Amino acid sequence: MAEASTELLTTADGRPLKEALAIAQARAKRRAFLLVLPLLLFVLLTFLIPIGYMLKRSFEHDGFSKSAPALVEWFAANPGFDYANPPEEAFAALVKDLAYMQTEKLTGISGTRINYTVPGTVSLFKKGAREAAKLQPPYKEALLAVDADWGKPALWRGMEGASSKYTTEFYKVASDRKLTDDGWQAGSDQDRIYLYLFFKTFLVSGIITVICLLLAFPIAHLLAVLPMSKSSLLMILVLLPFWTSLLVRTTSWIALLQEQGIVNDLLVWLGLIGDDNRLAMMYNMTGTIVAMTHVLLPFMILPLYSVMRVIPPSYARAARSLGATSWTTFRRVYVPQTLPGIAAGSLLVFILAVGYYITPALVGGADGQLISNLISFHMTKSNWSLAAALAAMLLAAILLLYWLYDRLIGIDRLKLG
Repeated sequence: MAEASTELLTTADGRPLKEALAIAQARAKRRAFLLVLPLLLFVLLTFLIPIGYMLKRSFEHDGFSKSAPALVEWFAANPGFDYANPPEEAFAALVKDLAYMQTEKLTGISGTRINYTVPGTVSLFKKGAREAAKLQPPYKEALLAVDADWGKPALWRGMEGASSKYTTEFYKVASDRKLTDDGWQAGSDQDRIYLYLFFKTFLVSGIITVICLLLAFPIAHLLAVLPMSKSSLLMILVLLPFWTSLLVRTTSWIALLQEQGIVNDLLVWLGLIGDDNRLAMMYNMTGTIVAMTHVLLPFMILPLYSVMRVIPPSYARAARSLGATSWTTFRRVYVPQTLPGIAAGSLLVFILAVGYYITPALVGGADGQLISNLISFHMTKSNWSLAAALAAMLLAAILLLYWLYDRLIGIDRLKLG
């Protein structure tokens, strides 16, 4: 009887109650989706699409493949040819393409593409393109007479690799591999620029993260235990960097830390150093670490504070009443409860430090540059594919770090506020 009466329940307009509830829930879901839609579109346009385009550019470059159709066709028909002694047909196709490049003004584009893997070929292509229309068979002897570098195996390996629009060569260059006459090989220790900068970037980011944690922990604890009136005033001081331009903060550190700056003047006035022995704290790694620590410190304080403010003080009092010392109470009772905030702040500061660009560029000098500065350099020099490959490798490292954090600690324990 109860089930029968339930099935007969209807709304005021005569529709079954179950159907009316389903319609209302569907309407609420549509309304919620429409509210979130602008955010989804914003993330798609400003985050997902740029990352997808970056990944695409790291594998794609048609600077040579669209400029040398005859040579591209010959490479496709003759895989595994003798790079040390290419046949006459290969040189004939090359001369034809050089003449085409000269006519269509594509010499610079194609030469630059090969120059990414075989340095010094831009001038070679321009010289060959100017003479291509005058050359007569046999083209191999004629082109080698123009410049003997056209016979280098590394050059032919480079042109074969560039004959495809899609390539992994930029990832090889980003891994400090060099294209030689014998193929791709690991560079010498002096040539390992990118891997060294990756290591340096992660090392500096780790140092900054540790310094931020050591400075932020007592500040966050003070924020959590002070009365609300004093805590609010201290919080304003913590948030003040967010309301100040990054350029203003960085310029302030330049004024403070340079050799004729306030800090050195104060040390000289106190007699701690001589006027002719001023400390070099700017345009080196010291300046980068100090300035970036100041910029990123609030990102460590806020997660720690959000965790510390909800820790019941009764836990510490109970530990002391059971005979624990202050140090034991802090180490075994208080610190374990702050681990979610420590992990969240450390992860946030480390990831931001890895990708920071402006501060190292302004205060780091040659010694304080990070991988982000090199990515920017290649972008301004129009080598977008190499910059995208470096950025993709950096993104992969960050995702690996995020995965390790999830496996070891659990992303569900992440507390940012």
